[in-house]
Amino acid sequence: MMIGARPGTMSGLRRIIAAAMARDLCAFVVPGLDVARAHGLNLVAVGLHLAATPRHANVLLIVGKLPPGLAEAASVAYAQMPRPRAILALGARDIAPLPVADAIGDLSQAGLAAALADLRAVFASGAFAPRVTQFEAPVLQIRIEYTCPMHPEVVSDEPGSCPICGMTLVPGETSASAHAGHAGHGNHAGPAKEAAMPAHAPAMPSASHDHSKHAAAPAQYTCPMHPEVLSDEPGSCPKCGMTLVPVEDTKSGESGHSAHGGHASHGDGSHGGQDHSMHGGHSGHGGGETIAGIEPHFMSMVGLTRDMPASPDGLRMDWIDVPFGPFFPGLPAGLDLNLTLDGDTVVKTRVRSLLNAGPALADRAIPNDLCDRLAALVPLAPVAMRELACRALESAADAQEAPDAAVARAAAVERERIVSHLGWLAGFAGQTGMVWLERRAAALQLVLRASPVDEIARRAGSVRALMSRVRATPLMKAKLAGIGLLDNDASVGGPVGRASGRQEDARARDPVYTALGFAIVTQTGGDALARLHQRCDEIAQSQDLIASAGAIAFPASSYIGKISGEGRAEIETPRGPAQLELSLENGRIASARLTTPFAAQIDLIDGLTAQTELADALTAIGSLDLDPWEVQA
Repeated sequence: MMIGARPGTMSGLRRIIAAAMARDLCAFVVPGLDVARAHGLNLVAVGLHLAATPRHANVLLIVGKLPPGLAEAASVAYAQMPRPRAILALGARDIAPLPVADAIGDLSQAGLAAALADLRAVFASGAFAPRVTQFEAPVLQIRIEYTCPMHPEVVSDEPGSCPICGMTLVPGETSASAHAGHAGHGNHAGPAKEAAMPAHAPAMPSASHDHSKHAAAPAQYTCPMHPEVLSDEPGSCPKCGMTLVPVEDTKSGESGHSAHGGHASHGDGSHGGQDHSMHGGHSGHGGGETIAGIEPHFMSMVGLTRDMPASPDGLRMDWIDVPFGPFFPGLPAGLDLNLTLDGDTVVKTRVRSLLNAGPALADRAIPNDLCDRLAALVPLAPVAMRELACRALESAADAQEAPDAAVARAAAVERERIVSHLGWLAGFAGQTGMVWLERRAAALQLVLRASPVDEIARRAGSVRALMSRVRATPLMKAKLAGIGLLDNDASVGGPVGRASGRQEDARARDPVYTALGFAIVTQTGGDALARLHQRCDEIAQSQDLIASAGAIAFPASSYIGKISGEGRAEIETPRGPAQLELSLENGRIASARLTTPFAAQIDLIDGLTAQTELADALTAIGSLDLDPWEVQA
């Protein structure tokens, strides 16, 4: 543990502490539990505790190769973990910008167990070290950049003048990757600090005197509600958190009246019994709305909130942007979600995937490699992607699979649908606080992931009993009814569309499924509760389809020769329809285009969450079962 050890000599009591730590490891899983379960990893079975945040973990468990965006976010998570800490990598050796892993294993349950044994030995012998190496996430490293106070879009790495207005650029700190956006922590692209006044900070009202000959940059900043708070730099009030606003130089100690010719002083302020607020020619001194008995720097809330955005109820409040992801519990790994909040109400939602498709599907690919490449691209639905690739290749070659083999391959896709819906149910239950359901659904997911037909039949009763219990749980209805309401006009397929009553399913157009007696199952509610019931019904339907098929065969492509042609295929994945179009030239893939449900689903989110409370918005997003790995390729 050259990077993660805690400073100190390993001796005496520390050896006992290190041995205890080695037996009680707590892991923060990257990309997430959904990906770990999709690979068949049972983390609890090997004695790992699971942490929802990096600050409660001492092991960063990396599952598979991380795309660049997630690797940067993982480095931030590792930097937040307390020492002693370690990295356990499964199926990946190059994990930069993270340090070298303390233990490495294959991406399998056996590989996990072996690597974990090595990691325990590392903890027992190296939890403390006389000299330790510091780790700083590159994305958090600070550098100085210069920007224009009047034109914050002007950014430079060197001091100089603004090319627009000629003003001197002022320095500010920013992260090392500010121009590219802060991967894993919302959309923080652009200058980290603007030298200009904050966007919602109101300007101090000017007095009735002509101040043009006294114009100068404000020397101090004060709080509108606490004038005793003074600062040489802009910021927030330490008492109430309000934005500090600029004031004129107060060195003279005068209350509300700066020296302006013959008006430098008004004696005792009485003017023969006259109130200052009624004194002709002096209205507006000290901040605009001056009232007798009120502090001279006081600004009314009307003036303070004048430039702030208005809520639907007419109140003006400062809106804040709050990032969620890419490792937020209850949301899919890799989802970069940014919510603009008005209080606890969502005003605007921005969402994107931090995962990238990598090289083009046709890049140096031969047909036999396409199935593996597509399966690796979408780890939450690898079987469906394999079947999609097989069908597209067969379409290009004008070849047909034998009927029995085609039915067995369809059964494999249905088994994955059961497993995927159970995985979603486990994650969704964790998000809503139903621990019993999370554990039960996750256990069934791991058991059924590679089960043969007879094992699926033997477990069918347990699965149906769980689905019945889920439906009958009063808390589910209380939490989900009316949340994330969609009508059947929404241009989205899959369980989300069918839960709104939309009669759309690619399996209805497939002769293989027609032979199995498939019929579209729908709901009418269109809310999060209906989407839960839809997936419960689809699990039961998939069990029946597998029983009708009588066999399960792993989709695999056969060598189709050096042919040329174009092919197209469509398949109903667990989350909706996916299409693959490709062309072959002399047995090589010349071009390929993949379309997945993810893009259509994220288009729903802004309208789905607008003007909803934060908790309800997160529940609505979780009910969609988004897969950020389903990027277009």
